[in-house]
Amino acid sequence: MTAQPLRTERSGPQTASVVTELPFTPQLVKAVFRDVTSLHVSRSAARAAASVTRTVLTEIIEGARRAAAEEVRKKLTPQDLISAIDRNIEVEVGSAWYLHSPTFHGLMGELRDADGVLVSLRERRGTRTPSGVAGAHRFETGVRRLLKSRGVRAVPAMVRDLDGIASVFLTALARDAAMVVREGGVKRFGTVHLMVPGEPAPAPPLKDPLFALSTRRGDGRTVGGDDVLAAATMQLFGDIRERALTEAAEMTRNTSAN
Repeated sequence: MTAQPLRTERSGPQTASVVTELPFTPQLVKAVFRDVTSLHVSRSAARAAASVTRTVLTEIIEGARRAAAEEVRKKLTPQDLISAIDRNIEVEVGSAWYLHSPTFHGLMGELRDADGVLVSLRERRGTRTPSGVAGAHRFETGVRRLLKSRGVRAVPAMVRDLDGIASVFLTALARDAAMVVREGGVKRFGTVHLMVPGEPAPAPPLKDPLFALSTRRGDGRTVGGDDVLAAATMQLFGDIRERALTEAAEMTRNTSAN
């Protein structure tokens, strides 16, 4: 989906407070990692990945809840999901899921090849279903647990979409974390700034603390918590990235202390 510069709504850091309970178990997280890498996954890495995924989903759910409240509805629907993503480009994640969900079919627009022939949805999906899409059903229990913790309910179609987004996001996070291990750190940093027409662009920070994750320490056979944090810097941006890193770092510290 194409990001638009005016979609800059943020709910603030208070929407995803640090808690000790994670909706996705370490066993599920490690199963996702096994889909994309043969590297060993440490306990801190599994909890960090679960925490980052929780932060992203929490922000989406909060945005959807506000959209539903505007229409005086108690249950979240796929339209609320679209509204949440449309209002906040920071939660526009899990794009591999969009081609597989009826919720997003009407928003993808037409795609034509070099000869001007319309490319069908089946062709756009590709011949192989990504592992994150194939395994989306595994996330239903955790998604329902997260919805309950936020005091909201959702129709089955909305739960399905949250399952899919969680699955493809975590799959991409696992793939990037494995790449960080193989390459010895983050080699491809990028910076995204939200801009409002008519206002000057924000000045870049003189010292970005995220660059501290650009060089990894440790063996080349194990995905650690810092590798997941480094992967999160590639998958996310803006306030939600800072929040996800803060909460995941706290989660890994608690894991080490225990």
